[in-house]
Amino acid sequence: MNPLNSLLARTLPFVPRTIVRRVASRYVAGETLDDAVETVRRLNAERCLATLDVLGEDVVRMSETEETVTEYRRALDAIAAHGLDANISVKLTALGLKLDPARCREQFGRILEAASARGIFVRIDMEDSSVTEETIRIYEESLRSKDRVGLVLQAYLRRSRDDARRAAARRANVRVCKGIYVEPPEIAYQGRQEIRDNFAAMVDALLEAGSYVGIATHDEWVVARALATIARLSLAREAYEFQMLLGVREDRADELVAAGHRLRVYVPFGREWYGYSLRRLQENPKVAGYIARDTLGRLLP
Repeated sequence: MNPLNSLLARTLPFVPRTIVRRVASRYVAGETLDDAVETVRRLNAERCLATLDVLGEDVVRMSETEETVTEYRRALDAIAAHGLDANISVKLTALGLKLDPARCREQFGRILEAASARGIFVRIDMEDSSVTEETIRIYEESLRSKDRVGLVLQAYLRRSRDDARRAAARRANVRVCKGIYVEPPEIAYQGRQEIRDNFAAMVDALLEAGSYVGIATHDEWVVARALATIARLSLAREAYEFQMLLGVREDRADELVAAGHRLRVYVPFGREWYGYSLRRLQENPKVAGYIARDTLGRLLP
């Protein structure tokens, strides 16, 4: 790991909030639902799909979860009212998973019911390894009554190959990503190529089993490997999609869309943009280096 990137990540909390906002504006739709709707409209016009995510996670009081539920229900109303080609992605720790799992299930159930009534798909995000198994259990429980719900699996976790087989047995709708949380070597691969290899193996297993797969990556090696599998299996475009973050590798996203592939953009929004930006950068010091270079490019003449 580049020592400079690590240093930059540690010093991010001391960077003026105005500078963080300036940089984050490329990667976060804004603070309001209206901001997010306008972003999704633009993406849809560019033939991209979208996933709306209300920023916030790891709440410290269960009372905070009520606002999250309300904001998701407003987002669902907006998707339906504006005819947006979008779904939603939910972090369970924002609904109190680490505080009260039973109450978290109730709050998630309210979001799921609202989405089901509007025919909108819900993705359950995956977070750090302390909640991996419980997140999968809640996903499996949700399938008992709803079918428009999906899971996320992280390729850097050693357990994920088995979790992919578990999901494939259900022909689950799965987003596969590398994972950005800092985890110890005992439970997570540390090498770049071994994470890539695990990612590719998981995508292969899921697609071969007939699962719908969201291939969430900006890594060209992984994209190329997935395209090879798609060609080998002669898959229709309705069997998978590529996924990327807002503001990242937009040129590659355009190329994939032009080539006839489905491309979904993750669109985070909300008042928790600052905490989200810092966490994402601190969890992935390499990105801190990218942001630092981006910032200098924006600030210097």
